[in-house]
Amino acid sequence: MEQSFRFFVAIIEGGDAPGYSVFFPDLPGCTSAGDSVDEAARNAQEALNLHLSGMIDDGEAIPTPTPIDAITVDPEVREVARVLIPADVSGRTVRLNISLDEGIVALADRKATARGYTRSGYIAALIRDDATRSARRAAPAAKPKAKPKRRRAG
Repeated sequence: MEQSFRFFVAIIEGGDAPGYSVFFPDLPGCTSAGDSVDEAARNAQEALNLHLSGMIDDGEAIPTPTPIDAITVDPEVREVARVLIPADVSGRTVRLNISLDEGIVALADRKATARGYTRSGYIAALIRDDATRSARRAAPAAKPKAKPKRRRAG
């Protein structure tokens, strides 16, 4: 099965309450949140994986992501950041037969249930998350901008 990475735009917004919320314009109902912008972005990855796994399990078509610069700013949203979140959208589901220790299967079932996944969806999400982390590690790191030196008054 061919891997197909797509990058979905996540909009991080601030509100009156502390913390940040996240939504995906291309995926109604796919939302997340975090106490900081960084946490909100990390949680967006998990929300996206869960949402897409559910769509795949339900046989729904995965939309083509809208380019980041084609998404208009909503004046009613206090937009803090736009983040591209990678997703592996590999295509059709393939049935397979694997053998695992029964304790591992029981653990996987408990974890899957706690996260709202099926067993297959949970295993697929773990593999997607691992592939995403590997892709991020392989990507060249952006050079940090130098911080301006502070002058002391006096």
